[in-house]
Amino acid sequence: MENKLILASSSPRRQALLRLAQLSYHIRIPDLDESIVTGNNPIEKVSELAKMKNKKISLDNEKEVILAADTVVSYNQTIFEKPSNKTEAKDMIRSLSGHTHHVYTGVYIRNSAHERAFVECTEVSFWELSDEEIDRYVTTKEPYDKAGGYGIQSLGAMFVKEMVGDYYNVVGLPISRVVRELRSFSIFPEFDSI
Repeated sequence: MENKLILASSSPRRQALLRLAQLSYHIRIPDLDESIVTGNNPIEKVSELAKMKNKKISLDNEKEVILAADTVVSYNQTIFEKPSNKTEAKDMIRSLSGHTHHVYTGVYIRNSAHERAFVECTEVSFWELSDEEIDRYVTTKEPYDKAGGYGIQSLGAMFVKEMVGDYYNVVGLPISRVVRELRSFSIFPEFDSI
């Protein structure tokens, strides 16, 4: 029996990135109140949340490998998570407009024998955005399930002037690093369709 990857997330973007890397996986969604982790240090926050999500999922056997992640946007010592309404989304995008912010993703991987954890950081700079652009954007469904209120892989791409670091980290999972870390758990991409 081969090792089995368990994704501790319902995120469609993380699922899409695992499929992109041709990694087979199963989903188990952790029952966790993320608001219990407070503080303004983004590295500590994503590290702690990724670990907590991972540990909420039990290992059924020694062949299972659990992958959990958490992503936040940080600007001016403020952490931007998912906006809960139009006003929050507008305020977030307005704050990021014309500035450079950082996107942090904490990743925690565990099996019955060992665990690995890391944080990836990507620097993203936005163009100066008009009030009209921001108003139009927040009327879409896009901002409300994404850290920082934007998705770089969809409409939010129009805001990005430049980026330094891993693009996929901004999407929600630094997939190339994840693939390399999973090797130590004997989880490998399936390249049979190439």
